[in-house]
Amino acid sequence: MWGKIYDFLDVLWGYPMLILLVGGGLYYGFRTGFYQIRCLPLIFRKTFGEMFKKDKNVDSLEGTLTPFQALSTVLAGTVGAGNIAGVASAIAVGGPGALFWMWVTAIFGMMTKLAEVSLSIKYRKKGEDGEYYGGPMHYIRNGLGKNWRWLAAVFSVAMILLTLTDAAFVQVNTAAEAINTSFHVPNYVTGIVIAVVSLLVAISGTKGIGRFCSVVVPPMCVIYIVACLVTIVINFQNVGSAFAMVFKYAFTPMGAVGGFTGSAIMLTMMKGGARGIFSNEAGEGTAATVHATAKTDHPVHQGFYGVVEVFIDTIIVCTLTGIALLSCGPELWNYVGEDGELLQGVALTLEAFRGTFGTPGVIVLGVCVFLFTYSSYLGFFVEFRTSLEYVFHEKVTRYLKWIFFAIPLISSWMEVSMIWDMADMVVGFIFIPNMIALLLLSPQVFDMLKEYTAICKAEKKK
Repeated sequence: MWGKIYDFLDVLWGYPMLILLVGGGLYYGFRTGFYQIRCLPLIFRKTFGEMFKKDKNVDSLEGTLTPFQALSTVLAGTVGAGNIAGVASAIAVGGPGALFWMWVTAIFGMMTKLAEVSLSIKYRKKGEDGEYYGGPMHYIRNGLGKNWRWLAAVFSVAMILLTLTDAAFVQVNTAAEAINTSFHVPNYVTGIVIAVVSLLVAISGTKGIGRFCSVVVPPMCVIYIVACLVTIVINFQNVGSAFAMVFKYAFTPMGAVGGFTGSAIMLTMMKGGARGIFSNEAGEGTAATVHATAKTDHPVHQGFYGVVEVFIDTIIVCTLTGIALLSCGPELWNYVGEDGELLQGVALTLEAFRGTFGTPGVIVLGVCVFLFTYSSYLGFFVEFRTSLEYVFHEKVTRYLKWIFFAIPLISSWMEVSMIWDMADMVVGFIFIPNMIALLLLSPQVFDMLKEYTAICKAEKKK
């Protein structure tokens, strides 16, 4: 069975997908003069420069979450298993060059994320329960018209599958593996705890999830980044060769080394591209459903937070994870465990930290990784609820949404390789319909971008 799935993944993540990924990003880049790079200072000023300021007017704006709470909730969903376990798995299977292709998805993904977040704000709606609903299914239906409702339906079904796979399978499995590696707690016990605690938090609604993530995400990001930096500094003599391997093997096949069986260029591109999108969600449209709940004065303003999200997630966190692993040497990233299997996922990342900090450090970082992945799982509930609402409407969603908290009881003990194969597959399913919509709706994005840029220039002159 899994052999057929591997064949299907080769087709799904073959040249057509990579052309759509890079081509879509290039189209937005050329049409805007690579706005995400050219105007990065402005983007940072309107996000980092404002997110900790108290805005008295924010309560008068439509929405549920503050921009910072929305960013924290999305980062909770994106900065998780993809950055910690996903990078490790991509390198273990596709070689060091996979990190380069993660960077490519990030550079192009900044603009696609800005587009999908801006459109999600423009076409969002307020439900009967007082919650805001938005995202690709809404901007496809309302932006492209009735003839495209089938595409919105395809996306919604794909999103249900993705959120369940990403959150309830990948994040929970990674969390369980982290606790098992650090404390030797059985995976199923962690799965039960996650299901029960998450249910209690989610009962308080989107605001409760937003408050939780805004408290947990910033400190755990700092702890994880510091741990990676310390590991890199200790292995500083290998950093140069680590970067050299990333660039060399992005375009050159890599032969077998130790437990590593080698990789072709296509496999390297596939793993890097798939894990890059899985990590930062640019082009998926999933994070846009959370941003759609934000209180903002302009769609593009919230779109800037989408750019920052990709920057933090991939350019910073994924890079630090990858270089930390590679600087420890090939004896680590192609390490064969006691069971004779190539070490992958969070176990590989924690093994790198073990060599730097010893067992006590692994315990602390194991807790950090758990919080990363747990908050990711929790943040995805908003996306799952939004996709259910579109397919089944609010009355049915009230009951079906609780399925989200039952799956951890199954996923916590599944094999790591099986989990990530499922993730790669559903990312492809959801990426295609959303990118089609983003290309068709691009004129609206360009108009909104020109409008908001003019507003920012006028504000600066005052």
